[in-house]
Amino acid sequence: MNHKLTGFALGGISLLVLTACAVTQQAAVKEGSCRFLTKECSLLAPGAEGQARLRYVNPAAKWTQYNKVMIQPVAFFGDEKTKISASDQQTLVNYFHQVLQEQLAKKFQIVDEPGPGVMKLEVALDDPEAATPGLRSISVVVPQMRLLGSVKALATGTYPFVGGAQAEARVTDAATGQLLVAAMDRRVGGGSIKAAAQWQWGDAENAMKAWAEQMATRLYAITSGAARP
Repeated sequence: MNHKLTGFALGGISLLVLTACAVTQQAAVKEGSCRFLTKECSLLAPGAEGQARLRYVNPAAKWTQYNKVMIQPVAFFGDEKTKISASDQQTLVNYFHQVLQEQLAKKFQIVDEPGPGVMKLEVALDDPEAATPGLRSISVVVPQMRLLGSVKALATGTYPFVGGAQAEARVTDAATGQLLVAAMDRRVGGGSIKAAAQWQWGDAENAMKAWAEQMATRLYAITSGAARP
């Protein structure tokens, strides 16, 4: 066997893996979900590419009437075995609320009270998973470990030592309570080298930021008439 060619091939694969890896990626939702969306759970259906993993959109909603958003405090759901401290829980929901506020404010007027043209957004964070910082760094920096991690990702859908988060969201007419949107999604850390040195909740934060950006972009596209629900 030509070791030079083998090394070149492995190097090429590693480079391909490096360029293809994202900071955060969508994953299958956990079993036994719908902790927050208890009433809406039966309405959820698989979303298309670029959408939440599970979603419902009210076909009778008159979207173009909405140009304001009222954002409720983010809720935290964890089972009785959760190892997440109360302080970390608060840090995570505060961060989620912050990025939602930042992203939605780019597209809508943020208000504190119900009224005409106001959507009410309620979001819950489901027992996020911490990454393993030291091993996480090794797995994305050392070429051989990156290659092994990518093989695991192909087999299981997630990289080793990564964290992640699952979220549930409900959008209603703030004045009438009419359900407009319900959605559930889960994201985990990708194999990007940009995530190598982040803290244990970095993957969860990256997921929250991605959701906030996606929500703002999607809601604006629908309410402006630029896209169909």
